[in-house]
Amino acid sequence: MEGLAFGSLALVVGIVALVFFLAWAIPLRLWVEAFSAGVHIGLFYLVGMRLRKVNPPLVVRPLIWARKAGVQLGVQELEAHYLAGGDVPRVVRALISADKANIELSFKQAAAIDLAGRDVLEAVQVSVNPKVINTPRVAAMAKDGIQLIAIARVTVRANIKRLVGGAGEDTILARVGEGIVSTIGSAESHKAVLENPDNISKTVLAKGLDSGTAYEILSIDIADVDVGKNIGAELQIDQAEADKRIAQARAEERRAMAVAVEQEMRAKVQDMRAHVIEAEAKIPLAMAEAFRDGNLGIMDYMRYRNVQADTSMRTAIAGGDERPEDVTE
Repeated sequence: MEGLAFGSLALVVGIVALVFFLAWAIPLRLWVEAFSAGVHIGLFYLVGMRLRKVNPPLVVRPLIWARKAGVQLGVQELEAHYLAGGDVPRVVRALISADKANIELSFKQAAAIDLAGRDVLEAVQVSVNPKVINTPRVAAMAKDGIQLIAIARVTVRANIKRLVGGAGEDTILARVGEGIVSTIGSAESHKAVLENPDNISKTVLAKGLDSGTAYEILSIDIADVDVGKNIGAELQIDQAEADKRIAQARAEERRAMAVAVEQEMRAKVQDMRAHVIEAEAKIPLAMAEAFRDGNLGIMDYMRYRNVQADTSMRTAIAGGDERPEDVTE
């Protein structure tokens, strides 16, 4: 009895497992849904999709949307795009939107755009409804040295034919920023830019900045222009400060040289004074020698003393530093 009960339980479990497997392998509900929508897909084809590791709803339901919208697509090409790693529902929505907007877009183009990593549905939407891209704050300096900070709004429309291989929004923003810097930099005065900011947009728009990009620039509008720093004045101040430091260094060099020359002259003067003192110290010895040799008489000596006294008196009257008692006898 126990063996019979166990066998019955195993049979029930097996039947339930088989039912679930068949329900998974044979998407009968999806087949009925496609058949009722006028999309004829064989039931065994759906089973084959399961075996090929394809999710049937992600292929069949977009196919139903396309057929109902009047876009002719085949189940095989949708399945191939799924196996290639594409987003089938988004591609089909993009094709339907492009068909309703009278935009020429084939499934091959849409699949290539999707596999390239771009959002094909967003591209179609931007083609129908252009979007606005705000540039970051762009700082530039006019010729008078005044800095201006501008913000631009770029209205772009997606170019379906250049989505594969075309540059994105970052390139557009970079080119517009470069054009703003170039235009402001060529202005003679910042006042001229503030008076006519539309000249910036006209000049930048005329440069064809959308070349090689996935977008077509419709307009460039300057949203705001602010006055920044006086770069020219700051550069002049920095240059003056640098010149001042150079002049101070040169003056310090000349002062050091003058101090060295002065010290050298003082050394020479001290040396000369030493020679003079040495020579004056030899005068009494020379006079004594002259007295002994008879070359100097008493009257000569008295005249010498008178001249010496007269010189001392004249020096004292003139207010000199030398005092009579300092005169060497």
